[in-house]
This record gives sequence, structure tokens and C-alpha cells, in this order.
Amino acid sequence: MSTPFSVRDELARGAGGHVVSRRGFLAGAGAVAATGLLGGCGSGEAGGARRFRAAFAAGGSQESMDPHVAPNFVDQVRAKAMYDTLATFDDDMSVRARLAESWESDDSGTRWNVRLREARFHDGAPVTAEDVLHTYRRVADPATGSPSQQLMSAVDFGASRAGGQRELTLVLERPDFWFPNALAGVGTEIIPAGTTDFRNPVGSGPFRFGSFRPGGPALFKRWDGHWAGIPEIEELEIVPANEEAARVNALLSGQVHYAADLSGASVNRLKGEKSARLLTAPRATAQQILLSRERDPFSDLRLVEAFQLGIDREALARVALAGHGEPGNDLFGKGLHGYPGDLEPRERDVDRARGLVRDAGADGLEIRLQTSTLDAAWEPAAALIARQLGEIGLKVAPHTLAAATYFSEMKDRRSVAAFNTTSTLPLASFLEQRLRGRAARNMTGFGSAEFDELLDKARTTREEKDRQELMARAQRIARDESGLIVWGFSDANDGVSASVRGLRAAPPNSHDWARFDQVTLG
Repeated sequence: MSTPFSVRDELARGAGGHVVSRRGFLAGAGAVAATGLLGGCGSGEAGGARRFRAAFAAGGSQESMDPHVAPNFVDQVRAKAMYDTLATFDDDMSVRARLAESWESDDSGTRWNVRLREARFHDGAPVTAEDVLHTYRRVADPATGSPSQQLMSAVDFGASRAGGQRELTLVLERPDFWFPNALAGVGTEIIPAGTTDFRNPVGSGPFRFGSFRPGGPALFKRWDGHWAGIPEIEELEIVPANEEAARVNALLSGQVHYAADLSGASVNRLKGEKSARLLTAPRATAQQILLSRERDPFSDLRLVEAFQLGIDREALARVALAGHGEPGNDLFGKGLHGYPGDLEPRERDVDRARGLVRDAGADGLEIRLQTSTLDAAWEPAAALIARQLGEIGLKVAPHTLAAATYFSEMKDRRSVAAFNTTSTLPLASFLEQRLRGRAARNMTGFGSAEFDELLDKARTTREEKDRQELMARAQRIARDESGLIVWGFSDANDGVSASVRGLRAAPPNSHDWARFDQVTLG
């Protein structure tokens, strides 16, 4: 589905598990018809070797081919087809090279020397250091609106230099050994120097521009000059289908080869189909509850701990995620690079939780828990949490907000407890952007001088082993004190035609997710 900020905050992946009714099927078919898919696919029909078609939720009339403005998954898919970045993320969010052949910092972590590989844009011009500097200046400009603006804001562009066509030095205003994360960031795709218009865009990715209509389909054509090899398919078409049932029906009817972002009901349906298969990336989305540390009652750390000990994560994963996920441990990023591997699971302890509630003088306290239909797991989770916390003396009242305005309402209403999700992104980025004191995206109001100091030390520490130890210490503080309750991890599911080869399950924001230049059609 389409959401703001796609490295990716507030990602709503369903996990319902209900069987689709005939009425639901027909409604889904109508939604497909609204996208134009039922009107005949021509050369794009599934099974044809010429065109690969992938269905995604669209972003509406505000969509653009500007790769530096990428709020939705579909924007990232188009950018991945047309453009390239200096680096990319493996499944665990560690960084590996892409357009950059290598990078290396000085001892201080303020000067980064980057060497580019030999690559060309679609118009035949080489990708140069000047193109990179132009791109990063644009990304760092707040007026552009790139999700990676903060990552590039520390670059001193007055001191940074191109040292020839394929060499450049990026000078930072402060030491930062996490800087390679910025080279792989969403919204950092390299464009030719001087580019200001994206109506007929030029990139260096595996596909060149064909056509595009905001809110409608986008067509790309194979580019034979790509540095990493020539795609097998001749054309790639990204088609809009906002309703999940529409995407599934288009896949099963052979109109598309790929259906993105599927929830429990669709997952269960595809398991019985021979014409399609699932690509499931486990633990792709952290299911969270945000407890406000700035306001009562969760300004009292005893009640944060009571909430943590009062919920049953095993039951939540089993019921709310319907078997399409696993319990969380109150810490984002399980399985990602830098996640502490020695954490004991946080077990439910009703007696201690009840005692903490009494000690805080909060027995019988009513807490409004904001939820929404935005994610199919949230409402069943809210109902279960209300029952569980009732056993420790808290009266939790789930309150459903409209999906379309959920996050703005959650902020405007100054929620003390609210559901949220975050998809895969580097742990360092998550800690800096979501938990550092006064960070713009810190949604719990958590502030800890010790936590911030550990992050500062980690950023300026050259040795990886020492840096990871500092991060682990910071994460343990956040786990106990931040008010971020990670109660589960839900899977990411996409559907693909049985005739398709070359795709594998990978978490969103990683290199292999939606990597359609590797596709072959049987």
C-alpha cells in the first residue's frame, strides 16, 4: 500500500487471515477494471516474453519521475528501474557497492574518498564525479524533499571536490563512520549534472524511460548499455492497482506477473494456487506501539514497564498476525546488522506489572489507544491488548482513526499510545531519526543524554567492533526507556506468477526487492 516515507516509516502491511468472499472477489475485480487492466494487455499479457507487468498501489496525481522525491514504494520501484545509487543495502541493511567501486575515509571520518565504476547514462554520457556532486547537493536541499536530506546535510559541498571523472572527495562537517548508509539511501539516485526537468528523464539504471502518467502506468524499455548487464525482459510496466484484491485478481487472471504488498487473506489464497507463488520476507515490518514519554501517564517509567510486562507477545503474534509474523522484543531491527544477538525475550509477568500499576497510583486508569484499519493487524491487536492490560489494572480503550488521516490525526491529537509500523532500514538510521532526543521523527518524545552520547561515540568510532558495542548499549537503553513497544514483526509478502524466474524474497528497501532487471519469463 502507499504510505509516507518509504525507508519506510508507517508501513501498513495487513495480516488478517480471513477468506475472501465472492462479493470481495467481485469488488476486487471491479477495482482492477478501474485501473484499465481488464481492457486487454496486448503485448503485456502474462506469458509473453516482451513485457513484464507489476501491480503496485499508486501514489496519485502528485507522482513524478523525480527520483529524489520518493514517498511511496511505487516511486522507489520506478527509481530502481531508471536510476542507480552509489551503494545499496543487503537484506540485513549492511552496505555494498553499486555505482561506487569503493569508498574509504580518513582517520577522522570527515573525508570520504569515493571511486566510481565505469557506467553510462541512457544518453551515452559517462557517470562522473560532477554528476554525483550535483545529485547530492540537490538531495541535501530541504526544498527538494528527499527522504535522505538529513543524511546528506552534513556534507560540506564548498570543500568537497571532484578529482577527475571517476574520483571524488566528500568532506563532512563532523566525523561520521556511518556515512556509507547515505550512499545507499532512498532518494539519492544519481542524475546528470544540471538536471531540473523529469518529464523525459535520463538515468543510468537497467531500463530507460518509455512513458509515465502520474497515478497511472509507467513503461520502461530495456537498456543495452547497463554496466551490470542487459535485462532479459524487453519492457517493464508498472501498473496501478490500489486495492489489494485488484492486485491479486490481476495476478491470478494472468494480467500481471507481480502483485505487491499482500496481507494475510491474500497470502492464504495464493498458497492454494498453482499459477502463482509467494515471495515472503520474514520480519520485514516492526509492529509497534508508541507510548508518549512526554505526557502522563507514560512520563512515569513504571507504567512503561507495566505495559511491557503486561502484554503477551506470543498471543499477539498468533492472533493479530495470523501466523504471518513472530513476536517482538521491544527493539526494532531483529535480524539486521547491529542488532544485539544476546537479548533475552521479554516474558509476560502479570504480578509484577500489576504491582507497578499500584505503585504508580494508576489502578483503574483509562488509556486511549489509537488504532486504525490502515494495518489489518492493528484492531485485533488493540482488542487483545485491552484484555491483557485489564488483568494488570489498566483500562485500555481502543480508538479507531481514519486510515487516510491516521498519522496526522495521531500527531494533532497528541496521542499517549498509538500503533505504528516501520519497515527495514539501517539500525543506525533508525536510532538517529526515531529515538535521538529532539529528532524530527522521534514520535515518543524520548530523551536520554546517555543514549545520545552513545550514538555520538558510535558515529565517530572507526573500528566496526567498537562501534557495534556502543550501538548495543544504546539499544538496551532505548528498549527499556524509550516508550517504543515492538510487540511483533510481520512478514512482507508479494505474489509472482509461476512463470517468472529471477526474483527472490527480500525485505523492502533492500537491493533485491523488486529487482526486475533480473527477471526471466518462462
